[in-house]
Amino acid sequence: QVQLVESGGGLVQPGGSLRLSCAASGDIFKIYAMGWYRQAPGQQRELVAIISYTGTTTYADAVKGRFTVSGDNAKNEVYLQMNSLKPEDTAVYYCYGDRVTTTTRTWNYWGQGTQVTVSS
Repeated sequence: QVQLVESGGGLVQPGGSLRLSCAASGDIFKIYAMGWYRQAPGQQRELVAIISYTGTTTYADAVKGRFTVSGDNAKNEVYLQMNSLKPEDTAVYYCYGDRVTTTTRTWNYWGQGTQVTVSS
């Protein structure tokens, strides 16, 4: 059983910073990539940033230059440093594990989500 657990969400003022963390646990052999998606009320879930096991990163245009994704392959953890936050960044942020390989299968997994609210 693989679980992804996020932490670090909360309320922050515009221009502020937050750091999200996500830890994957279970009988994990390898994870191809880990990253973050977000979903605002009434909106579709969208990619924020993702990092592969080789360190290759991909960012949504809306967060380039403000957000930084990083990971620790040995710990199966991924982080999202969010700076210069804007009200439009308000959403539930979901951790995503892409092609997580265990002893029984390779599958994609989601965390339960953590709320980020940017408001004065």
